[in-house]
Amino acid sequence: MEKTVLVRLRDKGSSYFYDPGALNVKEGDYVIVEHDRGLDYGQVVSPKEGSADAKEPPKKLVRLANDHDLKQISENRGKAKEAFSACLKKIEEHKLDMKMVHAEYSFDRSKIIFYFTASGRVDFRNLVKDLAKIFKARIELRQIGVRDEAKFFGGFGPCGRELCCAKFLKDFEPVTIKIAKEEGLPLNMPKISGLCGRLMCCLNYEYATYKILAKGLPREGERVHTPQGKGKVLSVNVFKRVARVELEDGAQIEINYK
Repeated sequence: MEKTVLVRLRDKGSSYFYDPGALNVKEGDYVIVEHDRGLDYGQVVSPKEGSADAKEPPKKLVRLANDHDLKQISENRGKAKEAFSACLKKIEEHKLDMKMVHAEYSFDRSKIIFYFTASGRVDFRNLVKDLAKIFKARIELRQIGVRDEAKFFGGFGPCGRELCCAKFLKDFEPVTIKIAKEEGLPLNMPKISGLCGRLMCCLNYEYATYKILAKGLPREGERVHTPQGKGKVLSVNVFKRVARVELEDGAQIEINYK
């Protein structure tokens, strides 16, 4: 397997696989990378071996960020705040129905990315022209959803841990209510939704493990044969691999599936 590392671009950008070459990187390291016709920076999310998309071979890490690089990254963050404020003013001038979420400079300052949310499509062509004149850089306005917004602001989930989207998730996968049903969770939306208001991402990536653990177990409501006679499955604890069964005489027993 080709050795690659997962790097999150800038502070809030997408994550991509990169070839570290001879560089010895660890989780949390800041690195300089080649990306989108220029140099950019990112932070190593996972230094473990992984496979990149075969259609898009991984680019190489340029170097570990040195003191000069880290100083420039810090300066870029300050400039991004100024760009954010300028964009807010221009949005008001153009009376656009959009909510600014975040702004980022690329490492070499050749591009500024503005992230926003909106209820529908927004014609921001004139806004882009104005911003390009002000900053003399390429301008990219990127519309994001509520899950992305939660990823930007971060926080802690009901489990008490940092949000998965802000910590390590590379992409958002669809999460359906069917998954919650199959995992036997109460269909109470506030209890199975994340800070973004959508179904929690962990339901999705835990589902494969849940299916493995559930293999060979009966389903709730299923009729089963036990040493004490026939019965109906009342409930199943997948993690303990225990089923509670009501026998025909009304007695309830627990069956352990090793």
